[in-house]
This record gives sequence, C-alpha cells and structure tokens, in this order.
Amino acid sequence: MTLQDYTVYKLSIRERTLCIVIGSAIFFAVGYLFYHQWLIAMMLSFAGMLVPRFWNKHMLKQRRSAMSLHFKQALYSLSSSLAAGRSVENSFREAAQDLKMLIPDSDNDLITELHIICTKMEYGQPIEEALQDFSRRAAIEDITNFADVFTACKRTGGDLVEVVRRTSTIIGEKLDIQQELSVMMAQKRFESKALLAAPFLFLIFMNLTAADYMKPMYSGIGMVVSTVGLLMLGVCFWLINKIMNVKI
Repeated sequence: MTLQDYTVYKLSIRERTLCIVIGSAIFFAVGYLFYHQWLIAMMLSFAGMLVPRFWNKHMLKQRRSAMSLHFKQALYSLSSSLAAGRSVENSFREAAQDLKMLIPDSDNDLITELHIICTKMEYGQPIEEALQDFSRRAAIEDITNFADVFTACKRTGGDLVEVVRRTSTIIGEKLDIQQELSVMMAQKRFESKALLAAPFLFLIFMNLTAADYMKPMYSGIGMVVSTVGLLMLGVCFWLINKIMNVKI
C-alpha cells in the first residue's frame, strides 16, 4: 500500500470539473462586462481551464496548515500521557483517541497517520522509524524537527518526557504566533478583496444606470482602454497575493 504524500494534492474529477465550470463562468462574465462582446467573452472563458491549478495549490496549503495545527494538539496530548507514566506506544494511541474527540472527522490526516504509526509498532517496527517515515511524507518543518529530536532521544536514552514537553511548547508557541498573524492579516485580505471587487461593481452599476454613457467603452479606443484596465487589475491581483503571502 502506498502511503499518502502530503507535498502533493490531487483534485478529484468532480473538484476539477467544478473548478473549470465555475472559473469559466466567472471569466465569461468578466469578459462580457468589460467588452459587451459574446465572442471575446467566450474566448476569455477558456481561462477557466487554469483555475484547477490555483485551487489545487490552495487546497494543498489548507491541508498542510490543518495538519500543523492538529500536530500541535497531538503533541500536547502526547506530553500529558508521557508525564502520567504511560509508555510511548500507549501515549501515541491515546493521542489518536484525544484527537478523535476534539476533531470528529473520519478523514482527518493526522488521526490516520497516528493509526498508521500504531499499526507499524504492533508489527514490530521501531517507533522512531515510523515517525521518520511520516516526517518525510509530510515535509513539514515542525514534524521533521520533532521526529529528529524524538529519534535522537530514544536512541541515546534521554529524558523523553522533558524533550516532548519542551518540543511541544516551542512548536505550540510558533503556531500561536502564526495564528495571530493570520488574524491580523484577515482584515487586510478582506480590504484587498473589496478593492479588487470595486471596479467590477462600479461597471455593473454604470451599465444599469447609465448604459448610453458607457457605450463608447465598448467600441474603438474604448476597448483598448478596457483591455489595459483589465490587465492592470490582473497585475494588482497578483501583487496582492504576493504581499499577503506571509510565511514564518
């Protein structure tokens, strides 16, 4: 059985189809709004074929963010179980059960991985090997760091309880900072989306209330002006996404 690689995300046929249909409809509407030409709008609608690529990146980012958050919760449970005197193997099983109570989602990636680790231990595979395999597939810095520290501590006979407690505290603090930044950026993201939507809303308003006034924009030099404006909006969208993509 091939285990999940968390550095890639594959859209289902349904997801891909929905992305193309919705994306094509949006681009068609934008094309008609800016040009009032059915042929140009149809040509622009083919840009909807690119939407699955961007949605794929978005879903991969969401999946990895969720795994990082759930890993933080699992570490707290693991630390508590070890401090209570449970064995390492039982502590991982307990962490999976605790996550099930916190996140009643049968498709949760981390719960699945904890079950895989427990199953590997039942078949006699050392826990550090199971953790290293998970960290390679996840390719998330916090998980990799924990797996490396855990492996070194297990092999050298270090204080596993203190190491796990300290590691969970550090990773938890880092994720807390990331969440605070995300909350702070949420308002700016909303404002940027509102600014990007404003030109489209303005065009709709003008077409509904002063259609004769807008007629020159849909012929001759007006179409050139519309094209330049649409390209500038595209550049603004790209720049905003770059600026808002804050990484720690």
